[in-house]
Amino acid sequence: MSAIAFALGASLTWGVADFFGPLQGRKLGALRTLVYVQGGGLLAIAVLVAVRGRGPEGGAAVLLAVPAAVSGTLGLYAFYRGVAVGAISIVAPIAGISAIVPVTVGILSGDRPSSWQLLGMACALTGVLFAAREPGSATKRLAAGVGLALLAALGFGAYFPIMHAAGNADYWWASLIFKLTATALILAAVAARRPALALPGRRIGALALIGVGDMLGNLFYAAASSSGLVSVTSVLASLYPVVTILLARVVLSERVARSQEAGIALTLAGVALISAG
Repeated sequence: MSAIAFALGASLTWGVADFFGPLQGRKLGALRTLVYVQGGGLLAIAVLVAVRGRGPEGGAAVLLAVPAAVSGTLGLYAFYRGVAVGAISIVAPIAGISAIVPVTVGILSGDRPSSWQLLGMACALTGVLFAAREPGSATKRLAAGVGLALLAALGFGAYFPIMHAAGNADYWWASLIFKLTATALILAAVAARRPALALPGRRIGALALIGVGDMLGNLFYAAASSSGLVSVTSVLASLYPVVTILLARVVLSERVARSQEAGIALTLAGVALISAG
């Protein structure tokens, strides 16, 4: 499977997980949900690595999965909290502008973005302004969840180039190290906040399946990184908001104002243009 197919697979699995996970987080709380989501993902990747039966390769570069996990987990928590207070159709596309971060890293590393990528950045940023505004508000306040969505975009954006380097070394072990670190971070937060964790077994199983989906997104992205450029794989993987928004429309019949719909469409078009570039 090509790097592009892996990256698109990541966007699909992340899109599904980023709809159902935060939706459960609205009812159960972000931390309690993430405990079982991360635990399910960790168990799945641990089994896969054990069955593969090979040690880590690529040297110390695979340990870059640790800072990638710190950034990605903070972004995921912000995303869950954003969906808890705002509309998925607004939070998801704003988080999707994380594609700009790896492109910027590429520029600073000597890459030159195409005209399409530059146009995509402009579209995405302009779309965020429209999606973030609540129409008819005298104070022109931001829509609920926008600030958290921007934090999620920053966290996800920093994740992409770091995890790309780790995945290029050994994407199986990079995925395992990522999940170990992410789970440890969530457990540390649980120890500090002490939320109630008890849930029925059926609910735990459903959350674990969401975690498997999230883990597959990480694995697919890391696999894409082993043969693809960060400027391509990261922006393609960032198309996950399309899946999340479609699910919000179909499952929740979620609707937003016309101006915000235009902003959402412009943001998604920007991400697509970045990918096309």
